[in-house]
Amino acid sequence: MSEYMLIAAASLVGLVVVAASMLKGWEGWLALKRSEIERATALPHAEPEIEGGAGSGMARIEIADLKERIRKLEAIASGVEL
Repeated sequence: MSEYMLIAAASLVGLVVVAASMLKGWEGWLALKRSEIERATALPHAEPEIEGGAGSGMARIEIADLKERIRKLEAIASGVEL
């Protein structure tokens, strides 16, 4: 019977360790998100960021690149007869 009690106790300790480490990670993630929100609200006149953290200049370049890709795809589509 003591063998089973030892296995149960070790399993319980392992579960507590995993739960504690996950809780610590969750708290760290929440702290990161809080700091991101505080930074965003502290700079109300800052330019909004796009995907990847680039400013509005990169947004224009990215939009121009997407438009060029669309033009190329339209050219390919118009050349193919279905």
